[in-house]
Amino acid sequence: MVDAKIGSPAPVLGAGPPLVPALGGAGPITVVEGTTFCLSGATGDVAPGTPHGLFFRDARVLSRWELRLDGESPHPLSVTAPEAFAARFVLRRPPQAGLADSTLLVVRERLVGDGLHESITLTNLGREATALNVAVHVDADFADLFAVKEGRTPPALAHAEVRGAELVLTRADGSRGIRVTATGDPLVTSGSLLWRTVIPPRTSWTVELLAQPTVSGAPGLHIRREEGIEASAAARKIRDWRRASTRIDSDDPILAHVLRRSEDDLGALRIEAASGHAFIAAGAPWFMTLFGRDSLLTGWMTLPLNVGLALGTLETLARVQGRRVDPLTEEEPGRILHELRLGPDNDETLGGSHYYGTVDATPLFVMLLAECLRWGGDPERVRRLLPAADEALAWVENYGDRDGDGFVEYRRATDRGLSNQGWKDSFDAISDRAGRLAESPIALCEVQGYVYAAYLARAYLAETLDGDTTGAAAWRATAAGLRNAFHERFWLPDRGWYALALDGSKRTVDALGSNVAHALWTGIATDKCAAVLIQHLAEPTMDSGYGLRTLSADMARYNPMSYHNGSVWPHDTAIAVAGLLRYAHLPGSVELAQRLTRGLLDAAAAFGGRLPELFCGFPRAQFKPPVPYPTSCSPQAWASAAPLLLVRAFLGLDPDVPRRRLDLAPRVPEDWGRLNVTRLRLGAEVVHVHAHPDGASVSGLPEGWAVGEPAAPRGEPHEATVTSHPPRPADPVPAPHDD
Repeated sequence: MVDAKIGSPAPVLGAGPPLVPALGGAGPITVVEGTTFCLSGATGDVAPGTPHGLFFRDARVLSRWELRLDGESPHPLSVTAPEAFAARFVLRRPPQAGLADSTLLVVRERLVGDGLHESITLTNLGREATALNVAVHVDADFADLFAVKEGRTPPALAHAEVRGAELVLTRADGSRGIRVTATGDPLVTSGSLLWRTVIPPRTSWTVELLAQPTVSGAPGLHIRREEGIEASAAARKIRDWRRASTRIDSDDPILAHVLRRSEDDLGALRIEAASGHAFIAAGAPWFMTLFGRDSLLTGWMTLPLNVGLALGTLETLARVQGRRVDPLTEEEPGRILHELRLGPDNDETLGGSHYYGTVDATPLFVMLLAECLRWGGDPERVRRLLPAADEALAWVENYGDRDGDGFVEYRRATDRGLSNQGWKDSFDAISDRAGRLAESPIALCEVQGYVYAAYLARAYLAETLDGDTTGAAAWRATAAGLRNAFHERFWLPDRGWYALALDGSKRTVDALGSNVAHALWTGIATDKCAAVLIQHLAEPTMDSGYGLRTLSADMARYNPMSYHNGSVWPHDTAIAVAGLLRYAHLPGSVELAQRLTRGLLDAAAAFGGRLPELFCGFPRAQFKPPVPYPTSCSPQAWASAAPLLLVRAFLGLDPDVPRRRLDLAPRVPEDWGRLNVTRLRLGAEVVHVHAHPDGASVSGLPEGWAVGEPAAPRGEPHEATVTSHPPRPADPVPAPHDD
């Protein structure tokens, strides 16, 4: 317990964005670091009967954590987040009877790591001493994460034991536990810690609490009480992440703020696997684990920031790549994992701890492996993953293509699996214009694009790592054949867009959704088709004003409050922008890319600088700011990474480190002003890109590197200037058939 005269409050790594005003006071407050996160209300309380709690390794280890002052809950004033892993709750004691104002300020400072550290400071702003009872009520149900998410929380399973000044709660089977300690000599009971104190006028009183989880009786790593936020393991981890990451700055204050928030949130979502490899968790609160699709796409988007995260993700996924056929988990040889779970009841979830029901993670694995090599990933680490890439492509051909028609389809193996296994995996996500749900097996349009890009990626790996030009030519020919077949079967000339999918009877599912923009991103779309498609994507039925809708407002199942049928997903819009800029030579593509980007950044500003997983797709003219989606993850990995893909796309930043080449096609929006990318690591080189709306320059490259078109001649100063020009095309393939 500490008594101190009032002074300036201790700094907490900067002010951080306000969390409550950004969401209009609604929604839980999330504090996250690695596999640990805490959900609470605006007062910092974790209340029984809510989905809030402290979660550790996919189990809720605190289901109650409530502060009471003389039995009353404090009133919330504000919440700020100096870091993703820390929060400051500013509160007040309810005014005493007959008084309009409160004289007692309450500040709760929370830090998560492999547990929870919280300081509670009460400041008496009155002119006389105040006496009060301070209590923190504690309980744990040790419920599985999915049980909490789905509202099927079992009865309390905790056994409480007071051990001197400690409160120890354990799950009935002994597999999980939590140990709570505090300063200030509290009275400890089986469900609370209680202090009786008198605070003199103009004086502060502080106590600190630690909640340290255990698994199978063994304590995990935990926060030391004396650390404080800046000296904590979480803070050291985020500082190391920042030092190892590229710095991106912009004159645009909104973009600059969003990029800082993205970098910090990605660092907090980063998990060190037991193997020593780092990967990115999909998002808080419900997906703090390895997800094949999410982690791979996030790894792709974060390549300009740190190539090691993508490589670590690939290495982690390769360790759990499918080896056998198991209908319950949907494992198949070569298939890339969908989801990893560590909760106490994981046998009751989709396919147990390891579930493989995803159709797109497997080709994305191969795509990302080649991209890591392009961006300077260690060639030996990439080479060691070649067998996994070949097994993945074998899955594409032997299991993914279920009927031998050349397209990859999905159908769940049992009634426990996901009925839809693309990124839009809700049950009603794939329907035609009239709203009829597609019957499986379903071949999604974007998945064919991923497979096309995976074949080209394997060609690049063969040529670059092994000098295998014959093998590379064969992979490119396979890609060309798929592109031709895709054009013939998926293009709907009477609609002007690609079919969302082919259903189990090989009928075209003719709804217009954002999936088709992924065909631009992967390059499987022909120029003639892309030119028409861009016009449809630019219509108000698709462009909400804050980003691209997942489903056109003209479709029967359109619902702007749905999960996948009219909402806006930031990562999806960013992929669309990257695709549009790949086809920047076509009319309207750059303009639409800039408009979607401006809308998305305006949405980010409305959410306090942090893009959520998704938000409602109402028109901008109807609702300003955008309407939140009630159960959206935040922070969420690919939403946090989306601004990085926007920057890369508008720079046209495309390195090929093994070939000592860096291509740029700068189209920086006017309102971004100057855009500086510094400490960009390309293999052994550290380079700097300075861009503006009229062009870009590169410095730091040694002799022998080519920048832009044409390559700078040997002997010239090692700073090359390039102006806007069309991006370097993908690896050449034979032209597809046209209409």
